[in-house]
Amino acid sequence: MGGSRVRKLLAKWSDFVKFPHTVFALPFALAAMAVAAREHHGWPGIHTFVLVLAAMVCARTCAMSFNRIVDRKFDALNPRTASRHLPTGRIGLASAISLCALSAAGLVLASFFLNPVCFYLSPVALAVVCFYSLTKRFTDYTHFYLGLSLALGPVGAWLAVKGANLSFLDVIQMLVLASAVVLWLVGFDIIYALQDYQFDRDHQLHSLVVAWGPKNALRGAFLAHFVTCGLLLAFGLLCRFRLVYLIGWLMIVACLMLEHWIARRRSLNWINLAFFRLNALVSTVFLIVTVAEVVFSGGFRLR
Repeated sequence: MGGSRVRKLLAKWSDFVKFPHTVFALPFALAAMAVAAREHHGWPGIHTFVLVLAAMVCARTCAMSFNRIVDRKFDALNPRTASRHLPTGRIGLASAISLCALSAAGLVLASFFLNPVCFYLSPVALAVVCFYSLTKRFTDYTHFYLGLSLALGPVGAWLAVKGANLSFLDVIQMLVLASAVVLWLVGFDIIYALQDYQFDRDHQLHSLVVAWGPKNALRGAFLAHFVTCGLLLAFGLLCRFRLVYLIGWLMIVACLMLEHWIARRRSLNWINLAFFRLNALVSTVFLIVTVAEVVFSGGFRLR
């Protein structure tokens, strides 16, 4: 009985912060860590790996719990989100605030044991990932703020491995990958926001879907993903990746094209398929082919 209660408790809190959605950001962070550690054939060391993993989980948990806290009144009004934990009382506000504070402290602590650069930047990272939840109240470009939050994952992982010892090539590769993550997120978050188009309009919440209308917003999402594909290809070229990465890149392009086909041709009920499964596949494929290139290609790098 005790074990069953623990499992139910863990499942409840996992659902509260949508823990499975960690699969969006984490693979990009792990891939960045592998590229940053190419001198060691993609292995940064168990110490760094565990701390980066802990920092990522804590940052995302803090951001998601903060989002649920500040949006609880809107969630209660929206039929799609009215069954969430805070509106229904399955989780108390004090408990949610405690989780948010503890996960924020966990990020800072993990950063402290990584290196000084990560530690000094950890409050900035916390501010960015939490600030997104407020942006829908005043800007149509809320998707870009969420993209920036997600892009902190690969940037933070790169800094965890390299610290302040970044080469010019490191900076370029890191920024290209971060930009790709931002625009990838912008594209699929616009598609996801289609579900709340009418609710957001009625309650004066901002998004590009509300500002531009669904059809124009979908065009913007397609453009964002088109540029994403170009940036991911550029990242592979900068890293001197070869056939394995190219195959993975083609798979990513196919996933994104299918996502847009679903968004245009299917009902809103299909959006969760486009949002979760296809984008989880995008990030997972990117991780696999990047690590494969780093480990098995002899660590090719520009000099």
